[in-house]
Amino acid sequence: MDIALNSTKHGETGQPLIILHGLFGSARNWQGIARQLADRYTVYTLDLRNHGLSPHADEMSYSSMAKDVLAFMALNKLDDAIVLGHSMGGKVAMQFASSWPEKVSKLVIVDIAPVAYTHNFDDVLVGLYHVPLDSVGSRKDADKYLAEKLSTPSLRQFLLQNLVTNTSGGYQWRINLASIEDNMPDIMGFPVSDTGKKYTGETLFVNGGKSTYMASRYRAATEEKFPTADFKTIARSGHWPHIESPEEFMAIVNEFLS
Repeated sequence: MDIALNSTKHGETGQPLIILHGLFGSARNWQGIARQLADRYTVYTLDLRNHGLSPHADEMSYSSMAKDVLAFMALNKLDDAIVLGHSMGGKVAMQFASSWPEKVSKLVIVDIAPVAYTHNFDDVLVGLYHVPLDSVGSRKDADKYLAEKLSTPSLRQFLLQNLVTNTSGGYQWRINLASIEDNMPDIMGFPVSDTGKKYTGETLFVNGGKSTYMASRYRAATEEKFPTADFKTIARSGHWPHIESPEEFMAIVNEFLS
């Protein structure tokens, strides 16, 4: 079943450009980039299912998430669009482009490859579940509990963007933790049934030089599925090049889109 995705629109003129965030993220993570693109493109930042303000669902396969994007484009009468995706959103973008290539005029993938990864996010899930939502009185309180399981302050601040107040005055996680946990094997994987599908349109892969998500050993599998791909590395960045090196990231993306 398709999900009606929540979205934020930036700009009113120019070609449509859709941005898809990563795991535990939301459309708001990309507002700064979207605003920089809004003078030339009509930019839509989407909340993927089980994230942000979009509805929750039990299924979270890449096939289902790609169909959500297709439904969004149909609802907004978009014949085609530039699609940019980061991490999990990058995998959604790759699945979407491979399934409906006529809908994607250009493709930008940020720090992810079309492969299955062996690691998971158990440490993050343990940290999120460790926060006693029924008793914390502030984000600062929640951060103290997160810090017992996650030592990186920037990661905790990113995750805490998902902590929201509820109608009773307490706190809750906006993301659907249960579904994300149940679907983690699919999220860390990539659909093997689509091995033969290729996207031959213009494609850019931007990775962080300090990240292992786009390691050289994944290059052959990526080029097999995206034979026209161009690869750019931002040497001093990790998994979040658009946040860690925003000026260099924008320069690379603008050159590709021009």
